[in-house]
Amino acid sequence: MPHHHAYNRLGSGGAGGGGTPSPPASPRRSPRTQRRGGKAGGAKGAAMGAPRAIAQRMAWMLLSLFLRRQAIFLFTPLLYVAAMLFYMGTVSLESVPHIISRSAPGSVYRSPKLYERLRNDMDADNSSDGLATVWKHSFKGGGWRPCLDTSTDVLPDSNGYIFVEANGGLNQQRTSICNAVAVAGYLNATLVIPKFHYHSIWKDPSKFSEIYDEDHFISTLKNEVHVVDKIPEFIMERFGHNMSNVFNFKIKAWSSIQYYKDAVLPKLAEEKLIRISPFANRLSFDAPSAVQRLRCLANFKALRFSNPIATLAENLVSRMKERSVDNNGKYIAVHLRFEEDMVAFSCCIFNGGDEEKQDMNAARERGWRGKFTKRGRVIRPGAIRMNGKCPLTPLEVGLMLRGMGFNNNTAIYLASGKIYKAEKNMVPLLEMFPLLQTKETLASAEELAPFKNYSSRMAAIDYSVCLHSEVFVTTQGGNFPHFLIGHRRYLYDGHSKTIKPDKRKLALLFDNPTIGWKSLKRQLLIMRAQSDAKGIEMKRPNESIYTYPCPHCMCRSNRTEVSRSSSAR
Repeated sequence: MPHHHAYNRLGSGGAGGGGTPSPPASPRRSPRTQRRGGKAGGAKGAAMGAPRAIAQRMAWMLLSLFLRRQAIFLFTPLLYVAAMLFYMGTVSLESVPHIISRSAPGSVYRSPKLYERLRNDMDADNSSDGLATVWKHSFKGGGWRPCLDTSTDVLPDSNGYIFVEANGGLNQQRTSICNAVAVAGYLNATLVIPKFHYHSIWKDPSKFSEIYDEDHFISTLKNEVHVVDKIPEFIMERFGHNMSNVFNFKIKAWSSIQYYKDAVLPKLAEEKLIRISPFANRLSFDAPSAVQRLRCLANFKALRFSNPIATLAENLVSRMKERSVDNNGKYIAVHLRFEEDMVAFSCCIFNGGDEEKQDMNAARERGWRGKFTKRGRVIRPGAIRMNGKCPLTPLEVGLMLRGMGFNNNTAIYLASGKIYKAEKNMVPLLEMFPLLQTKETLASAEELAPFKNYSSRMAAIDYSVCLHSEVFVTTQGGNFPHFLIGHRRYLYDGHSKTIKPDKRKLALLFDNPTIGWKSLKRQLLIMRAQSDAKGIEMKRPNESIYTYPCPHCMCRSNRTEVSRSSSAR
């Protein structure tokens, strides 16, 4: 019976399969097991699965956040800006502090406002007399005495002729002349009176004899250097009377005298005539004493202005002394460089607005075509001013001199070319110094007529009047003040007051919108005291012998025998 019941259970269980017996059920899939697990393990699984599901969700959230971090980083600034805008929208504009922006130092020309603000205090302080206190110690003489004795020796036969072309303005040409004398003397050559190169800026076709006394030049050097006014005919015949056929040396700037001995002398001895063009600054300042002595002899004794220039200059000096009778005939000479070309070249900005900008652009294009408009060139006018490179304006010169203690009774001679916008820019200077004079105000139109259209001759007149002033004030570098400072040292045995302002410090003072008159004057008096007091500094290597004519460089020394040797002839 048990077997029968079992068979029936199996048969009824497989009735749907056509009576085929089914295999035994797997214990893993047993319905009983599933039912037991469903009841007993369901509660247990639910208890253990809940925390596990929460942990899995948290992990997935963290993982999603990590994978999307780039998007978060992009949206965070936007959220911050949105929050700030929302916050600013709730704040009243009246409670926000007003920020005052100030232009970069030097980018604005502030001197006119400074003058306007300080003028009353300046006029009230007119008691000081700068000319009376310009010297810390009175001149007793006997301290600094240059010696330039001349030779009585007979010169040996010349090794040949040297022809130079002196380029530049008056004092650059003067450099060329003095250097040519030194080179010719060192090589025992004959110097032909230099030819002045016509320049498009200076536009002066003057010849040597129209600016300098040619006869005096030749006679002063007669026992030192052979000098002739022209090349002999028999020499020119060798070159077909054509200077372009003459060998021309292209010498580097600041070449040593040894180079002339090694390179120029052999060619000179061979050809008997050579050209050197251009010749400005073609000889080093660091040279033997024999060379320096010839330079000084040429500059301080041989070069004398032609009679027409010298005569007018003497008259102007006399008239300046008459106008400064209250100061015992003492006057100040100021070299002012505020011509249009100087203002344009500096790239500084003043207070002329758009008109000034157009004028300066046109002047730069005329004089230096393309130089200032090169691609990539950056011009920073403010930095130029704060670096002391801007030319001082007439107004700034007046402020400086009044601050240095010179009152409005001081006679001033102004050496200058045509001042840019003079009708406007000269007004404040004349207000501060009503006794100011120029060659145009001291001389009549008839007296100036022979020199009017010749820049070098006009500069020679200024040079002569400045030479005899009690104080010389230079406002810009260049050959004019460098020669004049040295010439005054030589002429007055070192007792020559020169004011060379610290233009960087001036720029800071004039750019200060809050400085008072007393503070400005105190700083400027210190600047005056620190200037060149007596001109007794000794020359240092590579400095101009024309600016520092030290006594030991001008005493006669044994001549070099290099060029005197028979092998060089």
